[in-house]
Amino acid sequence: MKNEKVYAMRVASVYPHYVTKAEKKGKTKEDVDEIITWLTGYDEEALQRILESDTDFKTFFEEAPNKNPNRKLIKGVICGMRVEEIEEPLMQEIRYLDKLVDELARGKKKENIFRTEK
Repeated sequence: MKNEKVYAMRVASVYPHYVTKAEKKGKTKEDVDEIITWLTGYDEEALQRILESDTDFKTFFEEAPNKNPNRKLIKGVICGMRVEEIEEPLMQEIRYLDKLVDELARGKKKENIFRTEK
């Protein structure tokens, strides 16, 4: 039940918090957008439409045009959970995004945020 509330949250209601978190650490809205497009495959235009609509997180991730396969390389703790151990696929996608925004705000270099196979 708790997760259902998260899934139903509008992306547009959370997005400003991502941007604020990044900007407090000297990053930009464009940096946040770049992370979102890397993770999901949405382009800038599609992301803008989502932010102007009532799109919830469930729909946002289910309809993502090209989820980056390297997102599975995202590891670590966010909100007290290890992202690689989250069993619910949709919650894992949401936490991937949270983790990337957190890394951006902590000053991690983008080439490290955008995981690549080694």
